[in-house]
Amino acid sequence: MSVRVLLSVTLLCLTGSAWADVQPVFSNTGPDAANYGAAEHYPISTTQGLNTQRNIVGNYSHFDQLRPSNMIVAAPKPSHLQRAEQEIDLAYDFQGKTTTLSDYLEHTPATGLLIMQDRTILFEHYQYDRTDQDRFTSQSMAKTLVGLLVGMAIHEGRILSLDDTVSAYVPELIGREAGRASLRSLLQMSSGLDFHEVYNGHDDIMRLGRALMHPAGKSATDIVGEFNTRVAPPGARFNYSGLDTELLSLVLQRVTGKSLSELVKTRIWDPIGAESDASWIVDSHGQEVAYCCFNAVLRDWGRLGALLAQDGMWNGRQIIPKEWLIAATMQNAPSLAAGTNGHRLGYGYQLWVLPGDRRQFALIGIYGQTILIDPLRHVVLVQTAVLPRATDPTARQELLTLWQALVARMDAQ
Repeated sequence: MSVRVLLSVTLLCLTGSAWADVQPVFSNTGPDAANYGAAEHYPISTTQGLNTQRNIVGNYSHFDQLRPSNMIVAAPKPSHLQRAEQEIDLAYDFQGKTTTLSDYLEHTPATGLLIMQDRTILFEHYQYDRTDQDRFTSQSMAKTLVGLLVGMAIHEGRILSLDDTVSAYVPELIGREAGRASLRSLLQMSSGLDFHEVYNGHDDIMRLGRALMHPAGKSATDIVGEFNTRVAPPGARFNYSGLDTELLSLVLQRVTGKSLSELVKTRIWDPIGAESDASWIVDSHGQEVAYCCFNAVLRDWGRLGALLAQDGMWNGRQIIPKEWLIAATMQNAPSLAAGTNGHRLGYGYQLWVLPGDRRQFALIGIYGQTILIDPLRHVVLVQTAVLPRATDPTARQELLTLWQALVARMDAQ
């Protein structure tokens, strides 16, 4: 697929006068806004389902009003993000048509789109009456937070080896197939446990979520132990599974004695200077639902991306061990390679890996949540979205094409 980059940068204009710098751009509309509930101010409701088109804009920017949550308070000293003097102007070719960033937003139901380089904001747009104060949900982007925390626990000596089994840290799972999974296999979505995640409303991820959220439900440890059928040895077969992330979270909480929210607050959120409170949905026992549902404002998602783009370094301090991030962003087994695992992207440790020789990686959640990262140029793209379908290969491929054009643009500067 060809990528054409417009190598000119144009100054964003407003009623004929140039802005002094790249300020956030807000719109009270977006593609198909009427069917997304514009006339009702994008309502919040789960009466007809969390992901129904009429409610998804409101739900995905107020997720912590729908479910009990743990709050992660903003950093005591928010870090400063610079703003470029000019908004980036970019075009790319997709399906035989040249498309600009403005065109992209006109047909993509993104609630927010942020582009940064070296902690400088180049582009920040919001649609559907969302603002920079809204906390956008992560869906599966939260899995990467769990993976980062595992890396930090390894570095701190709290976890002795990735080849340890879950039951070495969670003895209640001794004798259960979940307990026999190695931590490495969980990080690589290769536990070998029978678990189907296809987002049809009747799959195992729905079963897991309902069990965790049931008001009179069992503990997460008991629930994961009920997935007790093994279809492959640990590490042998890639199978994207929220269950694997949930198991990692149990280990983390045992070895640290802290909740995921506490760990994110002290180890990531405060060090990067998050400007706003975040939240994490919890189950009926007050434990975070690890495989999804972390909520944060767009710029704090950008800060997280910038941390990863700098291989875990922030203001001269190594927050995430660099060696862990290098390992986490590699396809460490043939079954994880792009194109051989049933996906166009490869997989590392709770992170998606873009194909090709250049090291690039992504956090991805259903309905369009995405963070794309290029460590070479320190470029980050954050998209929060409300796509009509949980997974949309065409929409993802267009975003990756946009991304390729963006990175090519940075390479050419």
